[in-house]
Amino acid sequence: MGEKVVAGTIGLSDRRRYREKLQQCLEGLARLLAEERFDRPRNLMGLEIELNLAGPDGMPRMMNAQVLERIASRDFQTELAMFNLEVNIAPHRLEGRVFDRLAEELRTSLAYAHRKANEVDAGIVMIGILPTLARDDLVSANLSDVDRYTLLNDQIVAARGEDFTLDIEGVERLKCTSASIAPEAACTSVQLHLQVTPDRFADVWNAAQLAAAAQIVVGANSPFLFGRELWRESRPPLFQQSTDTRPPELQAQGVRPRTWFGERWISSAYDLFEENLRFFPPLLPLRDEEDPMRVLDEGGIPSLAELVLHNGTVYRWNRPVYDVADGVPHLRVENRVLPAGPTVIDVVANTVFYYGLVRALAAEARPVWTRLPFEAAAANFDQACRYGIDAQLEWPRHGRYGGVTRVPGVQLVLDELLPLAAAGLDAWGIEPADRDLYLGVIEERCKRGVNGASWQSRTFHKALESGMGRDAALAATTKRYSELMHLGEPVHTWPVGLREPAVPLG
Repeated sequence: MGEKVVAGTIGLSDRRRYREKLQQCLEGLARLLAEERFDRPRNLMGLEIELNLAGPDGMPRMMNAQVLERIASRDFQTELAMFNLEVNIAPHRLEGRVFDRLAEELRTSLAYAHRKANEVDAGIVMIGILPTLARDDLVSANLSDVDRYTLLNDQIVAARGEDFTLDIEGVERLKCTSASIAPEAACTSVQLHLQVTPDRFADVWNAAQLAAAAQIVVGANSPFLFGRELWRESRPPLFQQSTDTRPPELQAQGVRPRTWFGERWISSAYDLFEENLRFFPPLLPLRDEEDPMRVLDEGGIPSLAELVLHNGTVYRWNRPVYDVADGVPHLRVENRVLPAGPTVIDVVANTVFYYGLVRALAAEARPVWTRLPFEAAAANFDQACRYGIDAQLEWPRHGRYGGVTRVPGVQLVLDELLPLAAAGLDAWGIEPADRDLYLGVIEERCKRGVNGASWQSRTFHKALESGMGRDAALAATTKRYSELMHLGEPVHTWPVGLREPAVPLG
């Protein structure tokens, strides 16, 4: 949520007026859709990666302001906590050798940022959740000194009215409380944007929802939090619980959490924006002076600022985005499913798999979402987050009788989704060399049963078996991860375990 907001007092009447303004914005969006005012197809993709700062000892460093000052690039920005950064890659057209160019840009940007961080005894780590984070690191005092984060924290805390409860049961169980939303900052993700015309939006969003579980099966990279081994991808339960404005009574009533997968397939982008207004009270009721209907009457394009701001406080894993560029409105699907890391080639392989798969699923004559209940897609996402590379997923059965069957996620990816992704990339006009290189990385992960989460878990347990204590094993795993991350070979090739100490000659 990149809005420039100023922390201040929010009065009782502000929310009512903001709700009225939100409704005007929604009417403005409906009119823009009806009048077909949106940008033409441009096949544009965008990429953002959230990063961690850690020292040579593998421990988090609360110094993003100092590191950003040294980086001195608008491509890098603050994130929620002082140990977070975000890098934004300019939009690219999906064609040709775009993914090779993207990989080179990422390598250059991250290497530069890492060198600058080294100047203050820190470094860049691309990982879903930094394994060495402790509860004392995730407190409000360590939130970045930015007004919008302070205000967002204050409003979510006020809406909840009590401490947040984190209760995640996986390999082990974590149960604790937090007085702020700071634990959310542990979640560092890759966010993939795809500009979509209104008539294609619903198909692309539905396809992205279907793809989410497979993305996590091959890309899980967040097995640890606060010294506990939890889900293979622990970001979704952590994000939901650390931003949950619902006390237990509202949860029991079935009130929806602000972080959610969704509950139905859609037929229009309007469906999602309308749901966001209908289900979720405003957190940041800050009104803009613009009258969207007057702007439309005068032939202009409204910014719909309130709708955009409200939309940024509802944390869908596939989020609809309205934006205006060069005076022309457009819609994007923002995919927030993937964790950061492990390496640049892994991030780009995940990206290639997503864009190819979504293109193919969205174009099918008999789409999968007409044959798979939405509840099954949501359950797939949950299973993938819990079990990662070992997850079992539900998928439509082939043949005349139809129905749904349960299959190992890696088998579904190998047999069905990788060929679909390859066809989708061909439809985008991606060079076969790029297609085969990066989908080959996904294929090898599936064949070897390895992703970032499985490597972290196996290396951690090997360290424990060598006699290390838990904290030392987590720190050693993080240091080894960071070394291999910066060497840049894909995670399926990483040796499990810590680097063997050199044996002296003599």
